[in-house]
Amino acid sequence: MPNAAHAAHAGLVQRLPTLSKRSLLGASLLAMLCAALPQHEAHAQGPRNFATLAMVAEPQTLDPMASTADLVGTIMQHVYETLYTFDAKWNVVPMLAETMPKISADGKTYAITLRKGVMLHNGRELNADDVVASLQRWMDQSPRGKAVGKEIETLKAKGPLGVEIVLKAPYAPLLSQLALPSGMAAIMAKDSIASPLKEFVGTGPYKFKERRPDQFVLLTRFDKYAARKEPASGYGGKREAAIEELRFVPVPNASTRVEGALAGQYDFADLLPVEALPRLEKSGGKTVPIMTPSFGFPYLVLNTKEGVAASQPVRQAIQTALGEGEMLAAGFGDTRFFVAEGNHFPKGSPFYSTAGGDQYNQRNAAKAKELAAKAGYKGDPIRVLTSRQYDFHYNMSLLMAEQLKRAGFKVDLNVVDWATLVQRRNDSKLWDIYVTHSGQFPEPMLSPPQLGDGAPGWWDTPAKKSALQAFNVESDPAKRGALWGKVQQVVYDEVPYINVGKFNGLSAKSPVLDNYTPATWPFFWNAKIK
Repeated sequence: MPNAAHAAHAGLVQRLPTLSKRSLLGASLLAMLCAALPQHEAHAQGPRNFATLAMVAEPQTLDPMASTADLVGTIMQHVYETLYTFDAKWNVVPMLAETMPKISADGKTYAITLRKGVMLHNGRELNADDVVASLQRWMDQSPRGKAVGKEIETLKAKGPLGVEIVLKAPYAPLLSQLALPSGMAAIMAKDSIASPLKEFVGTGPYKFKERRPDQFVLLTRFDKYAARKEPASGYGGKREAAIEELRFVPVPNASTRVEGALAGQYDFADLLPVEALPRLEKSGGKTVPIMTPSFGFPYLVLNTKEGVAASQPVRQAIQTALGEGEMLAAGFGDTRFFVAEGNHFPKGSPFYSTAGGDQYNQRNAAKAKELAAKAGYKGDPIRVLTSRQYDFHYNMSLLMAEQLKRAGFKVDLNVVDWATLVQRRNDSKLWDIYVTHSGQFPEPMLSPPQLGDGAPGWWDTPAKKSALQAFNVESDPAKRGALWGKVQQVVYDEVPYINVGKFNGLSAKSPVLDNYTPATWPFFWNAKIK
């Protein structure tokens, strides 16, 4: 986040008058796109009560446990809910749980009571067996779930609405881990659980209706939804499906998303290039730009398992070659959209630390070349996996490639669509670095997934285990802050990933989409079509 004032709202966005500059794609593309959206015809007769939502790509799965991709979490958080979630200030609050858990004096036993009368999309009531089966699947399949699973001694149902989690040792991030929409600890009907999932049966305000690959994912209002009573706040509180249908449309070309927003084709267009801001601002009310402060951080994941980057000294040489400030400027252009700083958390956060910051933004080609030679680098190409779906990923990749070449590295830039990148990054033989980004969260263990176990990059060292063990058993927030500094230092020393900096996000909505609350993972419950 750019400053302390934003820290409390780490990414749960404000509307700001916004921005942009780029002449983009023509109306012909748009006309083709309009033709591909049959819902306008279908709904032409009566007042409209559906929303067309332009997303950055085709989701590679609709199983929220099978992927940490934000896109999957964004769509499926409408279908599935979690035991806990985050309010507007990133506090953990109950969702399917009735209240916050009762925690034993030794910090190891969590007694959770579920809300009564929560209906599943298949028509029966949610019970503790559904929750236990869902969390077990999450711990078996999700990268974050696997990491949490190693902390858990037992997980069992205690009666129809009681769940008990017993930890091996105190684990401070547990509730935050259960709350995150990405790589979600989604609660699903026990009888729908399969691998892969064939039915998507949750408790959310929307239920799954249809998926047409490369056309849309269609969700429809769940009439028996059991909402919480508290006022809406962030992802927490009352959720209401005021819009009858949500149609998530993959629009991988960023220019097409901008043109569609300007033409009134979309009710919402996600993650637009920052250069589009001036055009959106001058749209004459056809679209409303939305800036999400402290939206997230771009980062580079290095393959510590095999290939060129498996050598820690080579990774350190790569880190020395990079100028993250220059990369952010290439990715975002407008200085309103980024801040270059080596601290992974902003000033004002309990996790603000300058540890390792001297290794950030070095941009020292000569020193990097020297380090690479000492490390035994023999001129093998560094295979960089990137995508054009996120404009800033691609632009940063181009600059990074030049910085690495200046330091004597050979670079092989592999540009693929996002779904392919997400697939390929699971195979350690195919890449050395991939470019991605994450939301900026209040709990360090939530992101990036590389802090957990088994995520692409496969970082697993004694120094990592030791630093994270000390950090995770400490529940005192003040002491955890200092311990995070030690984790951050290990990240700079071992270079499993490189945090490039912090950025604000840009999206746009149509004037008819009312009561939309900007958020890191956009959600459309409580929004209305005027």
